[in-house]
Amino acid sequence: MPTTDDHVELVTELVRVLETRILDPLEILLASGELLDPIRARLRVEAEVWAAQLLGTDRDRATRAAARLIAALFPGDAPFDPTAAWWSTALGRAVARTAGHPTAPAVPYSTAGAMLGITRQGVHDLVKRGKLGRHPGGGVTTSSIRDRLNRPQENTRATRHDH
Repeated sequence: MPTTDDHVELVTELVRVLETRILDPLEILLASGELLDPIRARLRVEAEVWAAQLLGTDRDRATRAAARLIAALFPGDAPFDPTAAWWSTALGRAVARTAGHPTAPAVPYSTAGAMLGITRQGVHDLVKRGKLGRHPGGGVTTSSIRDRLNRPQENTRATRHDH
C-alpha cells in the first residue's frame, strides 16, 4: 500500500520531469518563462492528481493515467522500453504496480529484477518457486510482476509474547 511519502516523492518527480521535458523546451522556444507561469502552476496541481490516480486503488484509472503520462513525457516512434534504472524511480515503481510493463507481456529477468527492486538471481529463484510467472516465449510475465508488487506486505516482525 503506497504511503504519503510515496505520494510526495511521485509528485516531486512528476513536477521535475514535466519541467524538464515540457516546460523548459517551451521556455527556450518562447524566450520567456513568464508566459509559462500559469501553466507551471496548473501542472503542479495536476501532478498531485496524477500521483493520487497512479497510487490509488482504481487500477483502470491508474493505468490510463500511466499511459497518458508515458505518452506525453516519453514520446517516440518505438514502443516505450525504459532502462532498468527507470524502474527504480517513483514513476517507474508506480507504473510497475499499475500496469506492469506498459508495452510488453513479458520482460527479461534483469528487467523483472529492476521492476521488483531485486537481483536477477532473486527473480530466477521466484520463478523457480512459482512465485513469478514464466512466459512461454521466455522471460517473466509482466502481469505476475504487477501482481507481486500489489500483494499485501507480510508482517515479518516477530510477535512478542509476555509470559
